[in-house]
Amino acid sequence: MDNRAFYTEKEETKKQKLVCPHCRKDFEFPVRWKVCTKKKELPRGAGEEDKRNFAKATSFMVRLDDLAACYKCRKRFELTGQSTVLISDTLGDPSADPENFGNR
Repeated sequence: MDNRAFYTEKEETKKQKLVCPHCRKDFEFPVRWKVCTKKKELPRGAGEEDKRNFAKATSFMVRLDDLAACYKCRKRFELTGQSTVLISDTLGDPSADPENFGNR
């Protein structure tokens, strides 16, 4: 069974504070995330190995945007300071902000 059967996937946009490395202006930029939330129960037709994998599975977020454009100077830069994957059990919570948990 594919691991995607363990999750419900949806796309969210969250605003993050960024600083342009060229002009040093700070601004809020909408960053797209794919939120994969663990399902409450195992899908039908799962074997023993699938049950073990489902027990280990946790919810996570994957950042979809790698580039941002500054609103002032219009130059593009990479989002290198933020993490790409965030793992948490509270991803269904709307107050779960990617800027406040898991960023390293």
